[in-house]
Amino acid sequence: MPGGFIVGVLGLRAAATGWNERRARAAGRRLRIIRTHPGDHAGHCPGAEQMNLGLVVDADTDDVLGAQGVGPAGVDKRIDVIAAVMAGGPRAAELGRLEPACAPQSSSAKDPVNMLGLVDENLRDGPTENLQWHEPDAAAGAAVLDVRSPAEHARAGHPRLAAHPAGRAARPAGRAARRGARRVLRGYSACRILARHGRRARSLDGGLATWSSGTAAARASGQ
Repeated sequence: MPGGFIVGVLGLRAAATGWNERRARAAGRRLRIIRTHPGDHAGHCPGAEQMNLGLVVDADTDDVLGAQGVGPAGVDKRIDVIAAVMAGGPRAAELGRLEPACAPQSSSAKDPVNMLGLVDENLRDGPTENLQWHEPDAAAGAAVLDVRSPAEHARAGHPRLAAHPAGRAARPAGRAARRGARRVLRGYSACRILARHGRRARSLDGGLATWSSGTAAARASGQ
């Protein structure tokens, strides 16, 4: 498996190890792609900065094929941990059971690496399904619901998103639902609520943060 790198540009650090999504698909692998946007340490501790992490997983074996991260701080630590896991052979879901050093000024109780593993386990074992930002056709005919608060929707809404805060389980009857939230947790929670009511729902991978940045980059490149 290829090695890793890290670079610093304009106050940000970008790091990666192993394969990216394009390389893995070119190799014919069936993939699970997981994107999260955690803080580099606990949010109640001053100075927390958002990171953007991605995990590339073989959907058939649950092997970690690669990981990428961008952020002002904490990216190198997480990519190094994932690189060590790749060398040792544990499956992606086992990232959720690692016990890295934890203190509010350095990490949350569940480290961002733990969260990547927990998301993978949910997707692998079936409690949830996700949808990538570049897969709009997969949601054809579905109700696309924004589960952020009304104030968040008013500040940054979208014509394709119907506002349904996560605290409400209401949805158009007889249709599948795709759930979006700025962060992943609310989309996941909304999907679980809908599942308990017998509805199929898919959470937008990485939330609206990934969707917004991905669609903006696609427009800029003319795709």
